Amino acid sequence: MDEIFKQQVWEITKLVPKGRVTSYGAIAKAVGYPNHSRHVGKAMGGCPEGVPAHRVISSSGSLSVPEFQIKLENEGVIIENFKVKNFKKLFWDPLLEL
Repeated sequence: MDEIFKQQVWEITKLVPKGRVTSYGAIAKAVGYPNHSRHVGKAMGGCPEGVPAHRVISSSGSLSVPEFQIKLENEGVIIENFKVKNFKKLFWDPLLEL
């Protein structure tokens, strides 16, 4: 995975508003690689300080990292059974909102 791809993923992730979530797939589409959600996940695994990786979750609304629950709850996101409640309402689509 090249550095330009990672930088694009991180820059879009920085734009996700507090209290909102997006998916790996939505970010992949936004950077022009719609079938590369796993690559987005890999990029998020090594993201720099200041990138709100906790706001990027699976398209089913499930958290991929247990530690993200506390960060999301601190932003007002309700988590039940390791899933974001009202996922569709809180979903931030970069293609529609940028």
